[in-house]
Amino acid sequence: MLQLHKADGSGDAVAHPAAIRREDYTAPAYWIDSVELTFDLDPAKTRVLNRMLLRRNPDVAAQPLKLDGDELNLARVLVNGQGTSFKMEGSRLVLENLPTIEDNGNEPFTLEIFTTCCPAKNTQLMGLYVSQGTFFTQCEAEGFRRITYFLDRPDVMASYTVTLRADKAQYPVLLSNGNLVDSGALEDGPNGARHFAKWVDPHKKPCYLFALVAGKLVAREQHIKSRSGTDHLLQVYVRPGDLGKTEHAMNSLMYSVAWDEARFGLPLDLERFMIVATSDFNMGAMENKGLNIFNTKYVLASESTATDVDFANIESVVGHEYFHNWTGNRVTCRDWFQLSLKEGLTVFRDQEFSMDLAGSPSARAVKRIEDVRVLRTAQFPEDAGPMAHPVRPDSYVEINNFYTVTIYEKGAEVVRMQHNLVGREGFAKGMKLYFERHDGHAVTCDDFVQAIADANPGSPLAQHLPQFKRWYSQAGTP
Repeated sequence: MLQLHKADGSGDAVAHPAAIRREDYTAPAYWIDSVELTFDLDPAKTRVLNRMLLRRNPDVAAQPLKLDGDELNLARVLVNGQGTSFKMEGSRLVLENLPTIEDNGNEPFTLEIFTTCCPAKNTQLMGLYVSQGTFFTQCEAEGFRRITYFLDRPDVMASYTVTLRADKAQYPVLLSNGNLVDSGALEDGPNGARHFAKWVDPHKKPCYLFALVAGKLVAREQHIKSRSGTDHLLQVYVRPGDLGKTEHAMNSLMYSVAWDEARFGLPLDLERFMIVATSDFNMGAMENKGLNIFNTKYVLASESTATDVDFANIESVVGHEYFHNWTGNRVTCRDWFQLSLKEGLTVFRDQEFSMDLAGSPSARAVKRIEDVRVLRTAQFPEDAGPMAHPVRPDSYVEINNFYTVTIYEKGAEVVRMQHNLVGREGFAKGMKLYFERHDGHAVTCDDFVQAIADANPGSPLAQHLPQFKRWYSQAGTP
């Protein structure tokens, strides 16, 4: 995710939430294997049916299931198709009478939750909201709890099937993560024709990568063939009238797909890849699996009005969000203290992408100078001031305050040091080992460094690994 601006800390004088500490991490008491979400989209009252397949984590002591929620209206809770008792602890839904390992040998059980929410009144732009008549979502870091009750943490990875239902005239385009497997007409509603679209994401993901978009949009499309011969569809969705400003974004996306497969052997793993642009978006862009949502600033560009900087930023950000498809999505963070695992690594990758596209050694050097200038003018002062913090923080009160230049730019420099210590080919070997070990899992910064070192046992990185890891735990500029 690319953050446009930091959280302003409003409301801190009213509430003082307790600090969350990295050392207090514990694995979840339950795993969620699959999620089936059905949305009946309406700006004033969207209905969300959430069917989950869960199982207890045998490595954690038996305890109630506590699901996160925020500004939801709860209508129904069923366990294995039967009504069950529950209680509320603040905004959390607590279920105590669940199948035990002794009862069923830890076989999965189903949990069905039916809620409603009001996207039109969601002015936080977190969760499900409406912007200029179009539905959008933003779930990183903790926005999914505003859509349905869930274990809203990055180490709970599940398979998602999503069905969207809506008025066809108002919302002709219905998008979600993964591959479109079905669509068609529904029985007419009070406002006329209705339709549906069903999406299946074949890859497990944490809930912060969930996304949906519904509205009146048009798309620039491009069919491509990967190095392995697989066909893919690339789409850039915008509001009518903006289609002519999307050529550079589409070209940047095609370059990104080709570069990642050529440089790191990481192919596009979905039938299609979509970008959607909206002007009402808190972040610069968000890497939701297969359905990236961007601020229009990083998608739209016209040769008659845009500057060289605008074009360069679009190329970089489109690349950054696409590269998250592997570094952040296929392998994600165990907890939010590991944020730089995905952001620092992906900034490094988008920097390398832009330098490789620059072509000549002198052009690469100019791009490197630009990146170092950002580091020196923005990150060095942060590291020398009262807001200094390590690349991997030890505690936080509000996670949104940690989307900083230290996490991103300094984190990228720590990755670049590993690259320089093991060499370009050695780093590629380390990345390969990293995915072999951790694909489909939620891991830590230490797991990444260990993989790079293990793939290069004779390197200075492997020989001085304990000392190198201090870069993640210690703030300040050497």
